[in-house]
Amino acid sequence: MSQVRSDGLTEHGIPIQHFVLHADQATLRDRIQNDKDLGPSTFRFAYLEPYAEAARTWLHDEAEVIDTTHITPDQAARQIADSVLGR
Repeated sequence: MSQVRSDGLTEHGIPIQHFVLHADQATLRDRIQNDKDLGPSTFRFAYLEPYAEAARTWLHDEAEVIDTTHITPDQAARQIADSVLGR
């Protein structure tokens, strides 16, 4: 389905890059549990295993993975910008 959505953009010469912001399960659990803005979220906890399954089976093959486990948001943004700019 994502291919169909991106076809219109590529028809107009707009390149598409897919990024996955990844973190290991322990880090994700900790971030959800200690989220100062949203607080703990059973909704987000419920998606940890489906994400892990997708990461193992197909998702990480379909995108450029930025592992955010040990980096700051600014560092993740810099990695994405560098990739988009071809650096």
